[in-house]
Amino acid sequence: MEGDKPLRRIAASFEELAAVAKQPGAVMEVGSFSRACSNVSVLFGCLGIAFKFAEMDYVDDLLEASKSISKLPEMVELDIQKGTVRQAGSHTRNLLRVKRGIDMVKILFEQILVTEGNSLKDAASKAYAQVFAPHHGWAIRKAVAAGMYVLPTKSQLLNKLNEDESSAKVQMQNFVRASGPVILYVEDLFTSRNLGMDW
Repeated sequence: MEGDKPLRRIAASFEELAAVAKQPGAVMEVGSFSRACSNVSVLFGCLGIAFKFAEMDYVDDLLEASKSISKLPEMVELDIQKGTVRQAGSHTRNLLRVKRGIDMVKILFEQILVTEGNSLKDAASKAYAQVFAPHHGWAIRKAVAAGMYVLPTKSQLLNKLNEDESSAKVQMQNFVRASGPVILYVEDLFTSRNLGMDW
């Protein structure tokens, strides 16, 4: 039954990460982080063409990296040593992109929770504008804007996720609460090393 409930898997996996992130001096594993994020990829697939760009292929790179690098801080340090932090395809660059995907889902869920009606357009537009739009060129922004018109309705999304409104609300709230500490943990990997995140 759990396999048919991707929203519950997403929330549960981020609750586990949050428990690690909240511990003083915690060191998060690349494997557990990337597996939790791969659960989020399912959601982007359910949202359709507007979020094709965010299907998080970058997670696959982190899953692959987890075979030889166990901890997220170690992964970032290795890229710093090699001088490849901002290089296309680097694990650290992919980590930043995955973090943005998590940010986007958090904001999307926050917006869905406070928005009346069955349309996801406003919630998705706000989440995209806050997280990804500043980093995308005109062509991608235009494609995403067009894709917003063919988003599933909220009821269609919940149906794809095998949830009703009340169960989905609980899982979205759980994810919003759990993703906050995880996002802060990843941001700290960048800010504590003066890497910035606006690139």
